[in-house]
Amino acid sequence: MTTFKNRATNATAGKFTLAQVLEILAGGRLPVRFTAYDGSAAGPQGAPFGLDLLTPRGTTYLATGRGDLGLARAYIAGDLDLHGVHPGDPYELLTALADSLDFTRPPARMMVDIIRSIGVRLLRPIAPPPEEAMPRWRRVAGGLRHSKTRDAEAIGHHYDVSNRFYEWVLGPSMTYTCACYPRGDASLDEAQENKYRLVFEKLRLLPGDRLLDVGCGWGGMVRYAARRGVLATGVTLSREQTAWAQRAIAEEGLNDFAEVRHGDYRNITEIGFDAVSSIGLLEHIGVRNYSSYFGFLQSRLRPGGLLLNHCITRPENRTEPAPRGFIDRYVFPDGELTGSGRIISEAQDAGLEVLHEENLRQHYALTLRDWCANLVEHWDEAVAEVGLPTAKVWGLYMAGSRLAFESNGIQLHQVLMAKPDEGVGVGGLPLRPWWTP
Repeated sequence: MTTFKNRATNATAGKFTLAQVLEILAGGRLPVRFTAYDGSAAGPQGAPFGLDLLTPRGTTYLATGRGDLGLARAYIAGDLDLHGVHPGDPYELLTALADSLDFTRPPARMMVDIIRSIGVRLLRPIAPPPEEAMPRWRRVAGGLRHSKTRDAEAIGHHYDVSNRFYEWVLGPSMTYTCACYPRGDASLDEAQENKYRLVFEKLRLLPGDRLLDVGCGWGGMVRYAARRGVLATGVTLSREQTAWAQRAIAEEGLNDFAEVRHGDYRNITEIGFDAVSSIGLLEHIGVRNYSSYFGFLQSRLRPGGLLLNHCITRPENRTEPAPRGFIDRYVFPDGELTGSGRIISEAQDAGLEVLHEENLRQHYALTLRDWCANLVEHWDEAVAEVGLPTAKVWGLYMAGSRLAFESNGIQLHQVLMAKPDEGVGVGGLPLRPWWTP
């Protein structure tokens, strides 16, 4: 029986096939079947999942893209096919790769043979697929990072895809943030409704109260609060979201209670709100801007008012924010994550009193599972609406994110805080959490 080591040794005298190159880089531990346009193959023949490299351009993308970016480029451009999974939900294939695939750098002599086998021409970087955003250093033409102009461009890149597309993926709630599942068998819509209940009750909102929802998306929180007699104002940088939310408000007859504005949250001039909700916005703010962010939101609150921040976080606070390859180029340009400890520290330093925090990491994995299921169900319509490359981006992004939440690579934290009332503090609040059944 020919071993991986023997195959690599025998090939050294001549040229490696593409499959042999991949086997060498993976240390002979390929968990999926790999086939390539040069006729070579590697990995278990009976593997339920596979990768098929179709073109030399795909080789260039794989060889020149750092981390997950090369694989994403080849896949989105149509140069790499996935087998055994639906493109709307490649979770099982990604899980197999994450569990077993560990690339290592071979000895220098072998690297020379690999480069010669692939050919220098295919190792020269080429233009990425058109769906990819520019690298961060080139985005400066659109303004400094997290300036109002550049933030608007970044939000538009992700959220102005197509309202119809989002309706298929997100379902009737049109809520693009982590749901909160009251039971393991709860539906996505039940879980999203329960999330809004949780936020609403944590903020102790009552009829006649004023709520500011920053980064309001399609207005789900605004409409939930308005149905309960709260005067709710939402703001979003996405024109598509604004138009959809304004129509939904009108259709529900909520114009006397609800408003969604198109613009930057920093343009809100009103003060004295009873509560502020920030659901899925902090990821776009930039860690260096947390102090001014929390300071601004506090300035919009009345003394004793409550603020609920809900956002994706890292599981630790040591790592400095950095571009994240595929996510930065295809999903959230300029997005940054940090740990919940950093968020709490910045909020406290801005003068807010932190009352409670909790991690909903497992709930986000379930949310992404259900979004992927929706995309699979509406795949043909989604492709017709936004094109195959964009639909593939979403399947890859959501399935990969589900895996990251499940493996504790990222988390989702809600932090409840209050603006102290001078001389009173937050003494009017109950002694224990009041939002639990």
